[in-house]
Amino acid sequence: MRMFIFLLSLLAIFLAFEAVAPETGFQYPVAKKSDVVDDYNGVKVADPYRWLENPDSPETRAWIEAEDKLTFGFLEKIPEREKIKNRLTELWNYGKYEVPWKEGNRYFYRKNNGLQNQSVLYTVDSLKDEPRVLLDPNQLSSDGTVAIADAVASPDGKLLAYGLAASGSDWNEWKIRDVKTANDLTDDLKWLKFSSVSWTRDAKGFYYGRYAEPKQGVELEQVNYFQKMYFHKVGTPQSQDSLIYERPDQKEWAFIPTVTEDGSYLVITIWKGTSSIFEIYYKDLRKPDSKVTPMIDKFEADYTFIGNEGPLFFFRTNLKAPRGKVIAIDVEHPERDHWKQIIPEATDRLVSVSLVNNQLVASYLKDAYSQAKIFDLNGKLVRGLTFPGIGSVEGFTGRKKDAETFYSFKSYSTPAVIYHYNLANGTAEVFRKPSLKFNPEDYETNQIFYHSKDGTRVPMFISHKKTVKPGPDTPTYLYGYGGFDISESPDFNIGALVWMEMGGNYAVANIRGGGEYGEEWHQGGTHTKKQNVFNDFIAAAEWLIANHYTSTPKLAIGGASNGGLLIGACITQRPDLYGAALPAVGVMDMLRFNKFTIGWAWVDDYGSPENPADFKAIYAYSPLQNVKPGTHYPPTLITTADHDDRVVPAHSFKFAATMQAAQSGPAPVLIRIDVKAGHGSGKPTTKIIEEVADKWAFLVRELHMKL
Repeated sequence: MRMFIFLLSLLAIFLAFEAVAPETGFQYPVAKKSDVVDDYNGVKVADPYRWLENPDSPETRAWIEAEDKLTFGFLEKIPEREKIKNRLTELWNYGKYEVPWKEGNRYFYRKNNGLQNQSVLYTVDSLKDEPRVLLDPNQLSSDGTVAIADAVASPDGKLLAYGLAASGSDWNEWKIRDVKTANDLTDDLKWLKFSSVSWTRDAKGFYYGRYAEPKQGVELEQVNYFQKMYFHKVGTPQSQDSLIYERPDQKEWAFIPTVTEDGSYLVITIWKGTSSIFEIYYKDLRKPDSKVTPMIDKFEADYTFIGNEGPLFFFRTNLKAPRGKVIAIDVEHPERDHWKQIIPEATDRLVSVSLVNNQLVASYLKDAYSQAKIFDLNGKLVRGLTFPGIGSVEGFTGRKKDAETFYSFKSYSTPAVIYHYNLANGTAEVFRKPSLKFNPEDYETNQIFYHSKDGTRVPMFISHKKTVKPGPDTPTYLYGYGGFDISESPDFNIGALVWMEMGGNYAVANIRGGGEYGEEWHQGGTHTKKQNVFNDFIAAAEWLIANHYTSTPKLAIGGASNGGLLIGACITQRPDLYGAALPAVGVMDMLRFNKFTIGWAWVDDYGSPENPADFKAIYAYSPLQNVKPGTHYPPTLITTADHDDRVVPAHSFKFAATMQAAQSGPAPVLIRIDVKAGHGSGKPTTKIIEEVADKWAFLVRELHMKL
């Protein structure tokens, strides 16, 4: 009898998934509605799809399978899909290099031969020698879903500590490899998340942060609190690691350890959310029994450690300088009236600073693209660097006495070119340049400025083939992010290139909430001002249409993570403005984002649903709660992954079910759920190509493009 009842239940579930939505003529899996209602500051809010928060329940698994069957069945019938996938694969197949770094007398860098699922870590004793494979993550799994999350060589270059991430999870497992033999030692460290490692100068061990082991079965959903900082001695089990620092009175605090280059100090950067405000503690490693001592004990500004000259510590900070400056603090006299300004705040945003060749290499953003200058340790300008055009620069790492460094330059039409830079004479030589199957000169990028709803001037990059003359019939993909002080500077990706090759405009709006113009720009899109972010993006879409770059039927919008929230909010606020939407791994339920994994930290940007003032603002734009039944929504392809433990897939699950039930127009609302994948980091090449092919195929169909 029990088996009979069980089979009947399964039959009922699958019969439900055969239902038809007569208003749209489109078949969607029917998701049951529960009677869950929450009270937020006296406001009753229904959450009928709360059951979808359990990704492993039989009901949720059945719903996922039915949605994927529907979505992939739809996508596979698009004739252009295979052609797009083949072209993506063809163009993806070129050698990709990352910026090298040096430890001891060895160089290390990552390279992908073209279509490898994961980049391979190489080492070389001399830049003229043939590189040797040190770590190939493609050998660690048959499907390429194990990635190198981070790799840190010991100061003598003889050992490599590296973290592995499986299926896109934020959880990392760390190991140690002998660089000479490429064999692993016995060391195995687990439950590290949001932490790298920092070696002692004698290479006998390293410092790191970790969380307690989560409960079995909820590793990808459980909230992460109470990180602790440990010291691991090479060759010993993790159970014997020494606890260096913890704060049982501060559940949100987490720690970034940095051993100074001279080995004298351990600098502990303390963070407790996503805002770039830190406290700085330190420990004198010359004294075995020294205590962890506060240097800056107030969360008020960004303090990013650059390096030291004995007791003189250099920091990049935005204290009373929203665009950033460099200061020096003497740990023997840390009082604020002894702090010294080294590089003053400039018109452009100071992004990063490194201490190399006894000089400070400072990278800036000017209207969202890269600039760089070199200063001496007293803040005197030595020289400025020149780059090929509008693009992004990364690198400039090294030791204080190194006379060399490396950096990369890339743009929307040019993949990263690696340069070897001589700091003594200011000359740069190409170290690695990819061999391409397209001509970057066939494309152009222009930067325009438009005005948002409140009059704020906002920049936007627009790229396309030179042969394309934009007009109302030009397909256009508008991308945005707008959060967490993250700047959208020019980047290169094959997906965007193929879109432009297909005749489209590729537009990126540098909206508020990001860090393009410093902390004021960031704060202008946070908490109760978050609506500014959506207004900026909506204004970008309106500008593209008003200036005849495209038209509503030809305009698609997309974004991921916080950018997925952006797209969700924009399609619920202005469903009439877009021809299609691609929200990816988005934070869609803004009333419950803080209930999962690291979501509590996002309160710094979003505010808290438990706070009455924040709740009012959040409730007004939260995508899930602002879906209106009976609305004609644009064609929408939602994407997420079953191992996303940063923005748990329940956000996308609930949003998809709600939109499908509310859709009254003929346009499809689909959800693509990837398996053995996470938030995006470490995703294998094969999965990336498949996902981009599906997205572009969806747009080809819904924007009525001709290839």
